[in-house]
Parts: sequence; C-alpha cells; structure tokens
Amino acid sequence: MKEQEMNEKSVLAIVYENICRDTGKQNESARLIAVIRFLTLSLLSHSLVCSILVSATGHTGALVFSAFSLVLFLGVFVLSYHCSTFTSYCILNVCILFWTIINVYIFGWNIGVQHFLVVLLVFVFFSKYKHETGKIVYSVFLFALRLYLYYYCKSNSPSIRINDVLNNAMQTVNTFFIFLSMGLVAYLFSSSTQEMEGKLIEYNKELQKQASIDPLTGLYNRRRTMEYLDNLLKTAYSQISICLCDIDHFKRVNDTYGHDVGDIVLKAISDTFRKKLPPDTFISRWGGEEFLLIFPRLNGDEAGAALGILRQKIRELSFDGGTEQFTISLTYGLVEYDFHSDITTLLKEADEKLYIGKESGRDRIVF
Repeated sequence: MKEQEMNEKSVLAIVYENICRDTGKQNESARLIAVIRFLTLSLLSHSLVCSILVSATGHTGALVFSAFSLVLFLGVFVLSYHCSTFTSYCILNVCILFWTIINVYIFGWNIGVQHFLVVLLVFVFFSKYKHETGKIVYSVFLFALRLYLYYYCKSNSPSIRINDVLNNAMQTVNTFFIFLSMGLVAYLFSSSTQEMEGKLIEYNKELQKQASIDPLTGLYNRRRTMEYLDNLLKTAYSQISICLCDIDHFKRVNDTYGHDVGDIVLKAISDTFRKKLPPDTFISRWGGEEFLLIFPRLNGDEAGAALGILRQKIRELSFDGGTEQFTISLTYGLVEYDFHSDITTLLKEADEKLYIGKESGRDRIVF
C-alpha cells in the first residue's frame, strides 16, 4: 500500500516531504529543521551556480573555493538528518559565518556576499530558541563583523582578482540568492504564525458567535439583542419599530406533545421569521417562547404590515404531534420608537401591548 502511494506521488512531492521530515527526536521543531534544510539547499544551489560561472572564466582558485562551498553545504544538509535540530542550527550558523568571511577575503567586497550576514540575522531572530539576550549579542557581533570586513576590504586587495564581467555576474548571483534565502526563511517561519493567527481569529469568531446566538433556534440571544438595540437607538436617524411576540399556549404544546416537538415548533417559527420578515429585521429569541423583532427604518404601520404577513404564514404551519396534527399562533406587541424613550421604556411598552393581546384573545397584533 505504501509503495503504491509513493508511486502515485510526484518526484517533487517526495523530495519536499523528505526535506520537511524532522529528525525524529522528541521536543524538536520540525519547522526549524525544514528551514535549516531549505536554507542550506539555497546556499548549495548558490555554490553550484558560482562553480559554473568560474568554470566558464577559467579561474582555478575561484573554482576550488566554489567546489569547497559545495562540499561544505552538502555536508551541512546531510548532517541535518543525523544531528539534533539545535546542533544543525548551530552548525549552519558557523558554516555561513565562516563561508562569508572566506568569500570576502578571497573575492573582496564588491561581489556582495557579505549581505548573507543579514540573512543570518533574520534566520537567528526567527528561530524558536528564545534566548533574547543571546540574539541581541549575536546581532551586535554580526554588525561589528560586517564593519570589520568593510574596512578590511578598503585597505586590502582580494586574494583572487576577477575581471569585471565575473564580478558583476557574482554580484547578480549573490543578490538573487540573498533575496531567495531571506524570502525562504521569512515565509517558512511566518507561514506557521499566520496559520495560527488565522485559526485564532476563526476560533474567536466562533466564540463570539456562540456568545451571541441561541443554540436551538440560531437566532440572536438576549445579550446580543440588548447590545444591538442600544447601538441602534444611539445612532437612530430614521423610524424604528420593536415587536415582542409570544407563542400562544406553548406550555400546552410541551405538556401534550413533549419538549422535542416543542423544540421543532421553536425552530419552525424561527425559520419562518427569517424567510418572511424584511431582510434587515433583527430577530432574536428573547427567552423561552418569546421573540423580539426589531425593524430598523420601518414605522409602526409598515412593521405592522410585515407582521400581518408573518402572522398568516405562521398560522399556516402544521406540526405532527404523533397522535394528531396541530397548528400554533403568536401574539404580537408592537411599539414605534419616539426618539426619546430609553430601552427599558420601549421594552416595557411592547410587553404591555403583548399582555393586552393575550388578554384580548391571543393571535393578534396590538399596536
């Protein structure tokens, strides 16, 4: 089975999986070892390109150093599969430092290889090892080393003199691989951070949703409704209507047909609210069998017309009680915002209208 799966994978996929394969040790960062290997491969590719360049120009000394670079980074890559992540991390740091210094001594400042010290700086700061003081000291060391190499090159000639064509070619190659290496390090380390941040954002959204939504009906709960209503009244620039409605004889439904059927009734009514009320209506389960409907930009007459359509649709719903079919109705208490009453006053007025509707025989809209 495994052999079949391997055959189905492309060569690139197999190579990528092997590069990302961790050391198999406990408490080791698989992400860091993958970065080490990709960075090493980048430097290995750099050395290979430089070898081809100097071979074309016939610089024997430069070719020897390029071959040495190839062996050096190939060794680091192989060791990453046999050493711990931290050991591989230290080995790569030392090798890049040594290789950069020798490069500058041999070819001079103008080929731009010294900028690999910046890659090293980014690599060290992105790594998981949280020795902040050590990182700062190391940064100062890299800064001092770069200055030293600069002033050394100003007063000393390179060990190997290369012509302008090769010098420009190596400058171009170094610039490309410096940007590539920095991009690899930044991407591989930051991708996990972005992924975690994305998951955290989604998790927070889900928590916020759970805190705002009634789990049974999917409508907004009382807490979220109060927040919405408070903000709406503070910024009111047009008419607002509020309706408190209640299922008639809902206790009888639960007692006669059971709470499971009662839940079905609550869900069906909630779905009808969503389908038949104006799209911008704020619909909430106020508690038990009570619902609060908020109509932004509608006056009382307009909201009353919308409730009339809703009332008829709910009366048409039919439910299976097991032994018989039954229907339900709601009573509605509707008020219109007068632009100076507070939330408590509005809700009290809506509740009073609802009470009047109940006392008057139910299944009606009181405005």
